[in-house]
Amino acid sequence: MKAIKHLYRIGYGPSSSHTIGPYRIAQYYRKEYPDCDRYEVFLGGSLALTAKGHGTLDIIKRALECDDVSFTFHNDSLENNMDITGYQGMEKKTTWHGLSLGGGSIRIAEYDVDDDKEVYEENSFEEIKKYLNDHSIDLLTYIYNHEPDLKDHLKECLNVMDQTVENGLQKEGLLNESLKYYRIAKKLNESAKDMNDRLIAYSYAACEENASGGLMCTAPTLGSCGILISLMHYLHTDENASLDHLCDMLAIAGIFGNCIKQNATIAGSIGGCQAEVGTACAMAASTIAFHKNGDLRSIEYAAEMGIEHCLGLTCDPVLGYVIIPCIERNAMYILRAFDCAELSLKFRNIKENVISFDSVVNVMNYTGNKLAVELKETSLGGLSLEYHK
Repeated sequence: MKAIKHLYRIGYGPSSSHTIGPYRIAQYYRKEYPDCDRYEVFLGGSLALTAKGHGTLDIIKRALECDDVSFTFHNDSLENNMDITGYQGMEKKTTWHGLSLGGGSIRIAEYDVDDDKEVYEENSFEEIKKYLNDHSIDLLTYIYNHEPDLKDHLKECLNVMDQTVENGLQKEGLLNESLKYYRIAKKLNESAKDMNDRLIAYSYAACEENASGGLMCTAPTLGSCGILISLMHYLHTDENASLDHLCDMLAIAGIFGNCIKQNATIAGSIGGCQAEVGTACAMAASTIAFHKNGDLRSIEYAAEMGIEHCLGLTCDPVLGYVIIPCIERNAMYILRAFDCAELSLKFRNIKENVISFDSVVNVMNYTGNKLAVELKETSLGGLSLEYHK
């Protein structure tokens, strides 16, 4: 499996696959060919269908530091593919063929990036559990042995997460003209009375900042960022949890997100919203169980429920904006993550879990492949159609 730190990337919203990924591809291209004065960019798949709503065109221009960029679009596949060609005067540079894989991860045929580097030999949670048993170590030791620099990276991410929520809680007014959507995080926070109210307000704050193109942290994507970010901010701000403990929580969550990324997908354009919000719910549920001193079985059970009850969740953002139903859905599923953790802790001394985490990830992958393309971040079906009626 790849590094956990790749699940937590810092970049600009509103979409890890449609802004962070293309930004990185364009940035690498400019670094390789710094003297170009104009560019041609081809966008395919979901990148072509929802480029406007996701802010893809502006973020590519920002990475290239150039306004002379011409775009062509073609929905030629399910993959988020992107070709980029630079020109210096009349001289044409090499065309790069890139893929945005979800969560900000990319692949470029003509350039080696570190996203494909294998860090863990184990590729499933069952394999990880066997390794833990064979070496008599716990899950955190296993993670930090493989990624000794992970905690430093996670502390940077936590700073961005906190600032994201604080920024979102301060702002009011119209967020999106086309949808007539107004920010509500500040009002939600002002009227909050308990933990659930705070979590909802923090989730809205993060997602509203994301929708406005603010500086964000994927967790594991930007479309699902409000789930783990609201949890981290609540524990840090309202319960005074230490940064070290929060880093450990993100590390635990990350191992489950990594297993999903390895054996299914975290990209809404490939697996629907079960791949984004479902993964984030599983990650949050697992680490809430850890936070509440659950054993490894309870932690896995919580993660399994987080995915199981998101199976089939579609990705159909209205007009291509990461707003409806995305923002409300994030707030709902941080609450569901607590439910999953609580159930796993209640069940641990009563019953064995019948369905393993790995099994439900396999079903998630199967379900994502069966979803119609219209329901996978294309804005061609689902709520998007109802909005136009």
